[in-house]
Amino acid sequence: MTRLYDDPSAFTEDMLAGFLDVHRGSVAGVPGGVVRATETPPGKVAVVVGGGSGHYPAFCGVVGPGFADGAVVGNIFTSPSAQDAYSVGKAAASDAGLIFSTGNYAGDVMNFTLAQQRLCQEGIDTRVVFVTDDIASAPPSDVHARRGIAGDFVVFKVAGAAAEAGYDLDAVERVARHANDRTRTLGVAFGGCTMPGGAEPLFTVPPGRMGVGLGIHGEPGVGEDELPRAADLARRLVSGVLAEKPAGSGARVAAILNGLGTTKYEELFVVWRTVAALLAEEGLEVVAPEVGELVTSLDMAGCSLTLVFLDEELERLWCAPADTPAYRRGRVEPRTAAPTRTASAQSSAQSSAQSSAQGEAVAAVSPSRPGSRACGRVVVEGLEAVATAMAEAEVELGRIDAVAGDGDHGRGMVKGSAAALAAARDAAGAGAGARSVLVAAGEAWAAKAGGTSGVLWGAALCAIGERLGDDRDEIAGADVTDAVRAGLDALQRLGGARPGDKTMIDAFAPFADALAERVRGGTELAAAWREAAEVCEAAARATAELRPRVGRARPLAERSVGTPDAGATSLALCAHAVAGVLSHAR
Repeated sequence: MTRLYDDPSAFTEDMLAGFLDVHRGSVAGVPGGVVRATETPPGKVAVVVGGGSGHYPAFCGVVGPGFADGAVVGNIFTSPSAQDAYSVGKAAASDAGLIFSTGNYAGDVMNFTLAQQRLCQEGIDTRVVFVTDDIASAPPSDVHARRGIAGDFVVFKVAGAAAEAGYDLDAVERVARHANDRTRTLGVAFGGCTMPGGAEPLFTVPPGRMGVGLGIHGEPGVGEDELPRAADLARRLVSGVLAEKPAGSGARVAAILNGLGTTKYEELFVVWRTVAALLAEEGLEVVAPEVGELVTSLDMAGCSLTLVFLDEELERLWCAPADTPAYRRGRVEPRTAAPTRTASAQSSAQSSAQSSAQGEAVAAVSPSRPGSRACGRVVVEGLEAVATAMAEAEVELGRIDAVAGDGDHGRGMVKGSAAALAAARDAAGAGAGARSVLVAAGEAWAAKAGGTSGVLWGAALCAIGERLGDDRDEIAGADVTDAVRAGLDALQRLGGARPGDKTMIDAFAPFADALAERVRGGTELAAAWREAAEVCEAAARATAELRPRVGRARPLAERSVGTPDAGATSLALCAHAVAGVLSHAR
């Protein structure tokens, strides 16, 4: 298990502080992650990778010449926020544009896409490439739904080498997508990983068994099988990956036998002995193989095999030199003498990001009518209740989430609600009304929590606030029902989930309907909200019988049956928490 930490909730921040100190000559910290210690030279495309932490050397360990220009670092197994991705992207970008690349997970897709849109609006041409190498997570007919696992390393390396070689933005994007199309991975797990501060692993594997088709966020395999000898495991991995050999591919492949965190290098070498022989029997020549830990999952026991079906261009880029804290190949010759980022420049970047956030928060506080200010104070009380409820439910929400996901939902809800409460208090203290308090809370929730739930809760709170406004002396029940509906609509537009997908929508939609029905029928708001919260709770419980159709739980749909959705469950808890506040509000 993960034993060494100070404050589990600050594990990522503490890890980054140590990493940056050790490698201070080659990388520099910026809000949201790390960049190279030297500025990106004019004319060079910047490649920024990222995702949740817990995967070292991915992602911050591969920042350096020949590889990435920056890495966005989220909480353990949690997508970085859009704000973090924007911050690192802006720090790394030059006049030649920017490529983001990350694994194909719902939170990463939403947050990196939002960051891309913001950077493009500011005149920085930005593209995003999502990695989809995991053959176990979806069939070939649905390849765009597949996860990114160890193949992340391949796509990042190829894109970084292309940018280092002087490719323009279109060409870097093209070759990154081409590398993704030619990369296949299959993995197995022998035991689950433990989150910092956790007492139990996110999943267990019975003795003598293995999970097949693991994820790198602590997700168990999509299936289970008998634990074989090393040679038989090699056959299982090779046959599985070669079954999806791309049409028209040649006889040269790159290969990665990747350890997930606990499997020893010696064990990997034993497996590789047979992998190499089997590939040779298939007439394949392995180019620059890698055996070791490149994309890990904390202390998970397991391994994966990645094959990249090469052409001349991909082989050249795969073999190109790189020099990063965690990965070195050959000797990198600098293209130009790039200036070093000074401590004052880093401090300026930090201050600029903080000032921008503070400026946005101040701008959100528009002059408010007395009634709206009073409603703003009620919003703060509601968020206090929500934050308390999330802190009390953190462990249980993590347990529910770990059944078919990565177990981070409870921690993300605690971080997000605490950040939202702090921002709401500041806004209300400055005289803000309902809109400004909710918008400040929503922006803080999205920025600090990251992940899918962070960006969705942020969008919902902002949409609710925008509908309520700051210019009313009284906010009627009908105003609240319209605002709740606006929040639901924002979630569905951003996340794309529909009723029946086994997400928080399955609890939110019945809640919104019940609230509107009772208010229209003449029920006073507090009582209507309380009754709607009961409907929300029942709907959340009913998600136990659903099979997830979107998100990280989708590949483990059968395993999730019998367990309610974590997002729906937390929403119901929040609805009940707010009901208690409304019943006492004047």
